[in-house]
Amino acid sequence: MKIAILGYGKMGKTVERLAGERGHTIILKTKSDSNQINLAETDVAIEFSTPDAALQNITLCLEQGIPIVSGTTGWLTHYNEIINLCVSRNGSFIYASNFSIGVNLFYNINEYVAKLMLPWTKYNVSIEEIHHIQKKDSPSGTAISLAESIIKHSEYEGWKLDEKTENNIQISSKRINDEKGIHCISYVSDNDTISIKHKAHSRDGFGLGAILAAEWLQNKKGVFTMKDVLKINNI
Repeated sequence: MKIAILGYGKMGKTVERLAGERGHTIILKTKSDSNQINLAETDVAIEFSTPDAALQNITLCLEQGIPIVSGTTGWLTHYNEIINLCVSRNGSFIYASNFSIGVNLFYNINEYVAKLMLPWTKYNVSIEEIHHIQKKDSPSGTAISLAESIIKHSEYEGWKLDEKTENNIQISSKRINDEKGIHCISYVSDNDTISIKHKAHSRDGFGLGAILAAEWLQNKKGVFTMKDVLKINNI
């Protein structure tokens, strides 16, 4: 594939290296927003930029008929706009708050545990996420996805950052040096604690997942998720 990398930071450089190892060609690299760049020779764009640039990057790709895989978080207030644009342009789009294969399996584990814990109201759930100090959004998109899945299968009404309330899930967000990513969900009662945890060891897992998504997206039209790519069925 001929790949455009939109957002050439740490993740963009990881994607570049792994894509080369898989026999793909990087034909374009941009540091942040793509502005008026011509993507005509591109088979697919992989987007890891910033929350401010992501909307412009994704819009440009869909308007030019370029399939796009985006892993940028922090822009989702505009998600429905992008979905409508993709449908109206008969485009191809995959968004994931986390492309790691392990994290996407973890999503399903989290959903299963949430369903299992629903009758046991004496347990209070909380989420802790830890990332590197350069990460701009807080909490992480992955933590929000985990919380939203729990909310869907519980009596909780929402989530709060670093604030504990009766009807909301508390998400604690920490930034430590070059931590690749830790997410821990805990169910705590007076008698015991049940926890599930995912820890990333390198950025390669995120980059590889994005490339697998880009490969899978070829010759497909519509809006998809990593559940489609990995053929993960709801539990």
